Amino acid sequence: MIWILLLFAGIMAAHAAFTPNGAIIKGTVTDEVTKQPIAFANVVLTRNGTVTGSGAVTKDDGTFIISNIPPGTYDVQFTMVGYMPSRATKISLVANQTKIVNAAMRIQQHQLEAVMLEAKKNKRAKTAVVSKEESITDYESNNYSAPPPVSQGTFSLYNKQLQLSSPASYPVEEFNTEEYQYIKENDFQDALRVPLSTFSIDVDPASYANVRRFLNKGTLPPADAVRTEELINYFRYQYPQPQGDVPFSITTEAAECPWNKNHRLVSIALQGKNIPTENLPPSNLVFLVDVSGSMYSQDKLPLLKKSLRLLVSQMRAQDKISLVVYAGNAGLVLPATSGQNKEEIIAAIESLEAGGSTAGGAGIQLAYKVAQENMIANGNNRVILATDGDFNVGVSSDGELIRLIEKKRESGVFLTVLGFGSGNLKDSKMEQLADKGNGNYSYIDNLMEAKKVLVSEMGGTLFTLAKDVKLQIEFNPAAVKSYKLIGYENRLLADRDFNDDTKDAGELGSGHTVTALYEIVPAGSNENSGTIDPLKYQSQQKPVANESDELMTVKFRYKAPNSDTSKLISAVVKNKFKKFELATENFRFASAVATFGLSLRNAKYKGDADFNMAISIARNAKGADANGDRAEFIRLVEMATMLAEK
Repeated sequence: MIWILLLFAGIMAAHAAFTPNGAIIKGTVTDEVTKQPIAFANVVLTRNGTVTGSGAVTKDDGTFIISNIPPGTYDVQFTMVGYMPSRATKISLVANQTKIVNAAMRIQQHQLEAVMLEAKKNKRAKTAVVSKEESITDYESNNYSAPPPVSQGTFSLYNKQLQLSSPASYPVEEFNTEEYQYIKENDFQDALRVPLSTFSIDVDPASYANVRRFLNKGTLPPADAVRTEELINYFRYQYPQPQGDVPFSITTEAAECPWNKNHRLVSIALQGKNIPTENLPPSNLVFLVDVSGSMYSQDKLPLLKKSLRLLVSQMRAQDKISLVVYAGNAGLVLPATSGQNKEEIIAAIESLEAGGSTAGGAGIQLAYKVAQENMIANGNNRVILATDGDFNVGVSSDGELIRLIEKKRESGVFLTVLGFGSGNLKDSKMEQLADKGNGNYSYIDNLMEAKKVLVSEMGGTLFTLAKDVKLQIEFNPAAVKSYKLIGYENRLLADRDFNDDTKDAGELGSGHTVTALYEIVPAGSNENSGTIDPLKYQSQQKPVANESDELMTVKFRYKAPNSDTSKLISAVVKNKFKKFELATENFRFASAVATFGLSLRNAKYKGDADFNMAISIARNAKGADANGDRAEFIRLVEMATMLAEK
């Protein structure tokens, strides 16, 4: 009974604090025709023509609430990209009063046209807000131009002349709904009992750019946003180019572990063959662009459009580009168009504005349909999904989307995922979609990152050299007591999956490098890495390779992009270690990035790793750094150091 009374008292106190003599306006915003709720609409209070700073954004069910409003007379203005602005006027409020103000908004019906170059003027339109308690005044819109209708479908586009009433113009309540998959740090494994380690390669750079976004905004990232292998593989290393028919080279190196001097560190690196852009096979690219209401902010759709322009600038006459959009409904904006018609493609991209809910599933299905209809034999057929990851209408569950992507990849169309924005990022979902779609996932936090992903490294991003690339390492227990793979937690495979060609794995693109690090506890170490009771039904295994000078054997399986049968290659790592200071720049800089990742995550096995160690190693291993990426890394670690000291 006591706790019930306390709870009731707390609720009443919270209510009192919520409305201290202030009034409340609440209501529902719906589509005038369909009567469906409108999410992400902006509701703003004005007084004597001036925005008051009070407002709200409608929820998924179209409802809103504005609290703590001082008594007085207000206008309520409703805006949503793709809809005619509306308002209710002369709303009189007194202390502790609740007013209901509902709005029915009329869609601004722009039609999608294949080329979207021709436009014609539309007549002035009016819309009204319906309130249960107040009189209504009509809101007259500005003139706008709309392209003629097409058979592929209709879509609501926002009038550029109405930019002053865009959602970004008003203060809104912001909610952080970002999602990250839980990462359980890899443990040390006993080399005698668990001699095999199997995983899929990963070349996604998304985590690094996302971590940079957090640091640049003055906060440390959540631990699960830090995928250490992606931090390491964000950078390009100077590994030797492959020889012969094998599409990648293999480089191994072993040295002291910087964060635990009693341990050793082993690097396993792949270098994809560099193919000049002009020599790449022709591309059939379908841009699948999220133009839902959640995409309106400057770090989302506006940045996305600038990013796609950079990619278009690199397209050749033999390349084909299509543009599909989704927000409530999916529509074809631009049918397959030659890369030489850049103005036409860019005009279609620039015509897009955010508005509506998100129907990701429908958009993906249409994009794959367009890609398959324009399939180029032995070419690069790919859907490029650009979104903040918020799939909230239609095929929405992770399971449904993944099964859809898995089915579509069998057609030979791969998937690239580009993530944008903050506050709504569905990182785990986008990573899974890219992994299952035989593609890669990048996060675009600024225009320079867009240039890096879509211009400088376009070959690796868009052209696959090898798919389903798997690694399996067998450790020699005579040389290794225990081992730990750094990162790749969500890329681990069962040992039996290595020889199973039906099991999906990572892709390697032109010019890509992949680096994996193992931390090794040498045989004979007195370090206790965990004990297991003696087995009852079998004798304790003993090492049989005592006379061998091998540390481990590395095996690789990969498939050609158009093949379902894998090829096997292997390499042996000798039981020889260097002083850390004598290791290559590649090895030491990768170690610096690993140190940074372990420190950011406050990893269980970070040893002596900290930000200062990462800075020191990186400065001594920066090398030529033509693009300034490594200098930026040092700056970010310095920033993390300061943030950690707060």
